[in-house]
Amino acid sequence: MRKYIGSIFIIICLLNFISVAGAAQNSNAQKEQEAAWEAALKVQIVGPAKISLLDQAQIEIPEHYAFVPQPEASRVMKSMGNGECPEMVGFIISDKENEDWIVTIDYTKSGYIKDDDAKAWDAEELLTSLKEGTKENNKERKEKGLSEMTVTGWVEKPQYDAARHYLVWSIELKTRGERERTINYNTYALGREGYLTLTLVTDLKNIGAEKSVAQNLLAATEFVPGKRYEEFNSVTDHIAEYGLAALITGVAAKKLGMLAMIAAFGAKFIKLIVIGVGALGVLVLKYFRKKKNEKDNETSGTMEE
Repeated sequence: MRKYIGSIFIIICLLNFISVAGAAQNSNAQKEQEAAWEAALKVQIVGPAKISLLDQAQIEIPEHYAFVPQPEASRVMKSMGNGECPEMVGFIISDKENEDWIVTIDYTKSGYIKDDDAKAWDAEELLTSLKEGTKENNKERKEKGLSEMTVTGWVEKPQYDAARHYLVWSIELKTRGERERTINYNTYALGREGYLTLTLVTDLKNIGAEKSVAQNLLAATEFVPGKRYEEFNSVTDHIAEYGLAALITGVAAKKLGMLAMIAAFGAKFIKLIVIGVGALGVLVLKYFRKKKNEKDNETSGTMEE
């Protein structure tokens, strides 16, 4: 049950065989992917488990979930072609046959974010701002040789829980040249010194069934004493330079660009399970699940004997 990622590097070799072969650069990249996943295997934390998120919070993950922490999480991301993501704490995946999502976890030390602007939100204005920010990010994407993306609309309009200091919103993204539309289901937990972001990345046809994954993980996340939102001290604590709305329209725009890099390759590998410009898909996930189950059965048979 503890080797969720153990066979992924084998699949990378298979993908090498299927893809255009030969270039030394590609060979080196694939070797790094193998090494990155092997390193992730050694440090993954398999549920049920309570995991510390820096010195800020804890999250409880259930059985069948696995958490890959830093720096191994970033190494996997970089091996797949993505850039640095210094705010990333790790990512969570599942070994369940019908769950092909990834949840990335970031922590941003922004300072205390005032939430009083939530009462004055206009969902359509927020969406317009988000679309404009995405257009601006497309300039950078074009320079990197990536397809442009557009925000097509809300999947879930922004909702703020003032009692628990949770923010949830979701949009539908379309990448030029791709049929599948990607869903970013964004959840935030506000703390005294900053905020945690748990982002579920999936597709349109699965969001109805899978958004509860993000909701449940958010509910299982709790800031530790001394770091909680309600413990803010106006005399000593730093206040963020932006309000709650910026987590939708401003700060979020950068991350949408990063997550859209995954979407750009989604069709090529069917369905992503890891963050990065290249991503392994459902084929890979099913393969290592099959191998893990075979190993579990072998172990069970040995114990019975």
